[in-house]
Parts: sequence; structure tokens; C-alpha cells
Amino acid sequence: MSAGQGSVHARPERIPRWLVRGIGVLLLLVLGGVGLMRLNGFSPTVQPAPALAERALAFADAPDGAVLVADATTGERLAELRGEQGFLRGVLRGLARERRAQQVGATTPYVLSLHADGRLLITDPHTGQRIDLASFGPDNAAVFARWLPAGALQALKNQEK
Repeated sequence: MSAGQGSVHARPERIPRWLVRGIGVLLLLVLGGVGLMRLNGFSPTVQPAPALAERALAFADAPDGAVLVADATTGERLAELRGEQGFLRGVLRGLARERRAQQVGATTPYVLSLHADGRLLITDPHTGQRIDLASFGPDNAAVFARWLPAGALQALKNQEK
């Protein structure tokens, strides 16, 4: 190729240094602002839709390793679950971990609630921790949904119509 023709290895255009520095400063400001908000206790939360049904649940470990589930208000035993119960145990472990971190005992029942937007939540009123069970898929949510008060799922279906 002659000197006047274009080269295969053309030099890329340079980004102005002031633009790179400006983007860097903007990123630092955003990260600093978010960090400051978190340090001051700001935590973004989404408020659930109104509850259609709620039930207070108490969970206990049986000596043989089963998980005992009871209605905390009436004391009625709802289930005695044997076997692995991976999802149920995982959710309960997460809730219990937060109670231990806040040095709270296990006496307060959890609240299972079905909301008008279709969310199924299990909430620890003592720590404020809330887990959206529906986000784990319908099969996993059904593990807990069976303990909703009678007619709760039907009420949700009627409201959707």
C-alpha cells in the first residue's frame, strides 16, 4: 500500500479525557450516595397488597427429625412432615438465622399470608423478615399454601375475575 491509502490498522478515535473523568466522578457520587443511604438505615421495601387471608403458624422439630406444623392460634396440629423437606427447612432455617442474629427466641409464631396481588408471604413479626414464597415457583409455594385458611385460594381466584 502506498502512503496515501488507508491502512488495515487504523487508529481508533480517542475518547476525550474529560468525558472519562466525568463518568468516573458520576459513578463515585452515585455509589457514595447509595452507601450513605444504607448506613443511615434506608432500606427499600415494597409494601404488599392487602392480605386476603392470614394464619399464624408454629414450627417445631420432633425428636425423630420430623417437622411439626401447628396453627399457633388454636394449637391444632396441621402436619407432621417427615423426610428431607428441603424447601420448607431452607425457609425455616433462614428465618431462624435472623432470629438468632437479633437474639430473639423462637416462641413468636410466623404469619403466612395470601395477598390480593397473588403473593404468598411468610413473615416473622418479631424480626420483620418477610419471604415471598411465590417467587420460588408454584410447587415450592404450595408447600406452605396448604396451610392457608380454608377458601383463601378460592377468594383470590374470585377477586381475579
